Amino acid sequence: MGAGLMLAVLVVAGAVLLWAATSPAGAPDAAGPEPDPAAPGESVDPPADLEPGEIWLTGLVLDAATVATPDGALHDVSAVGQDVRTGPDGLVAGAMSVDATVPFDLVAEQIADDVVVGPAPDGLAAVTRDVEVAGRVLTVVATGTVSVEQGLLVVEPRTVDVGGPAFLSGVLGALARQLVTIEHEIQGLPEGLVLREVTVQDDGFRAELSGEDVRLAVPTAG
Repeated sequence: MGAGLMLAVLVVAGAVLLWAATSPAGAPDAAGPEPDPAAPGESVDPPADLEPGEIWLTGLVLDAATVATPDGALHDVSAVGQDVRTGPDGLVAGAMSVDATVPFDLVAEQIADDVVVGPAPDGLAAVTRDVEVAGRVLTVVATGTVSVEQGLLVVEPRTVDVGGPAFLSGVLGALARQLVTIEHEIQGLPEGLVLREVTVQDDGFRAELSGEDVRLAVPTAG
């Protein structure tokens, strides 16, 4: 999940560089949609201290149906960057927001090999995993609420079923609940980008992230 989101913002960085490389300095504006205005309170004037070779722009928007990496793919990705600038610190956005649908399988893979995550009724998430007890494997199934706590994706079980006789539910209840409670840190996010909201869709989690001074790319060695 984290690697895919990293790619999403790096694609934004690539769009910036492509725009700079293909737009001659001083050329008249081409016909098309007007650029988005700056965020409230933000100046549309470029920084006065731009060095030769540096690039700055704001109101940068990227929409992609799919963003794929070797670690997986995100869908319906939308990223908006304000005050995006290249410089000694690499490519940095003064403010950025990213929305993306993260497939359940991608989240499950980052938690453990035996975990299955999916949708449940009423906006809940379902978590399934196997547990071995006394030489037997029981399948634990839970449904729970989804929230964000201190930047973590949290699934808190409301119901837990250990898939065996009723008395086992009482004996294994605490253990089962612990196994299907998810407190997942999204890995590989650019510095400054934080998970803010998450909801459950049929095809994955819809994640909303934002932050300030988001480093999209670090300088490469010369």
